[in-house]
Amino acid sequence: MNQDILYFFNTHPGALPLYELFEQRLLSEIENVNIKVQKTQISFSNKHNFAFVSFLPVRKAKECPKDYIVITFGLGYRAESPRIDVASEPYPNRWTHHVLISDPEEIDEELMGWVKEAAAFSASKRRGK
Repeated sequence: MNQDILYFFNTHPGALPLYELFEQRLLSEIENVNIKVQKTQISFSNKHNFAFVSFLPVRKAKECPKDYIVITFGLGYRAESPRIDVASEPYPNRWTHHVLISDPEEIDEELMGWVKEAAAFSASKRRGK
């Protein structure tokens, strides 16, 4: 495990196993992924960033489980699901989705399908567009 990732989870150690499972699935299902640990998020990219792990406040504090991660991904359309906590369109036809994950079983085929689609969408974008 990378020291930067361990430091990122220093204040949320109970969420680290969720991240490890997500990273393992992502790297086994998507090729040529770069991982960049930043102060507030961990970014996954191919040509461009396509997914992020963070602790974004997508729910009121009292509605958040003790241990969780927020997985963010971008698509060319708004995905409709009760699992998606927040969706926004920062640019025309570019939707950002945030999903709060608190149980390993939530890192399932549906979530990974969105993330794989986000990776393909990211890889198809041209620079500066």
